[in-house]
Amino acid sequence: MTLASPPEIRLSRDQHVAQIEISRPPHNFVDAGLMGQLAETLLRLDDDDTCRAVVLSSGVGAFCAGADFSGAEQGSVSRDPSAFYAQAMKLYRSRKPIVAAVAGAAIGAGMGLALVADFRVTCREARFSANFNRLGFHPGFGMSVTLPRLVGEQQAALLFYTGRRIGGEEAVRIGLADELVAQGEVLPRALALAHEIAASAPLAVESTRETLRLGLADRVAEANRRELAIQRGQFATADFREGVAAMAERRTPVFRRC
Repeated sequence: MTLASPPEIRLSRDQHVAQIEISRPPHNFVDAGLMGQLAETLLRLDDDDTCRAVVLSSGVGAFCAGADFSGAEQGSVSRDPSAFYAQAMKLYRSRKPIVAAVAGAAIGAGMGLALVADFRVTCREARFSANFNRLGFHPGFGMSVTLPRLVGEQQAALLFYTGRRIGGEEAVRIGLADELVAQGEVLPRALALAHEIAASAPLAVESTRETLRLGLADRVAEANRRELAIQRGQFATADFREGVAAMAERRTPVFRRC
């Protein structure tokens, strides 16, 4: 059954499991508007006692290729990302367990979005990258808390400093993702895991999740305030402009510390 939902957010239900599909072709780039739609959808599901678990998936090839710094989006996110992060931080206030089905690229803010989930099902073809430093600015989305929480401080530092892309097999090995399946099985396996969670007592699951994540939303929001302040300054630098240009031109950036 498909429920009424915003145009770029497709919401469907199968018994006690809700599936949220982000569909913004071709790369699922995100902005404040889409983050707001997603937050509103998750918070609406919190008020639905028949929903016991949520699957977050993509309606295009990429899970989410991050924030789009070209065209109109460069004039909003890179000038003042506060509206974007105000919506993104709401995602951590949702109460239902979330399984992310990552069958494609999860880059930058897209990787941050994947880390909102409790679990990530992925495949060898997926690509994860915290490419902020390679673009010339400080990581965001609260990832300075969420990434080391999953993979440890040393591995998080390596991913941040290099901006390297890793596949799904490596993501599972370091704890960034939880299950590795064939690409065509990512969504079915994520749904199966969500149904397995939904078979447990919902009050017990939600209270256990609350205990396990106690204070997480506050820690993420506090870190994001620092991230935002630093990003605002770095978005005005020549290095940031060079990083974005190099990405668009598919070349190695030449940074000059300015």
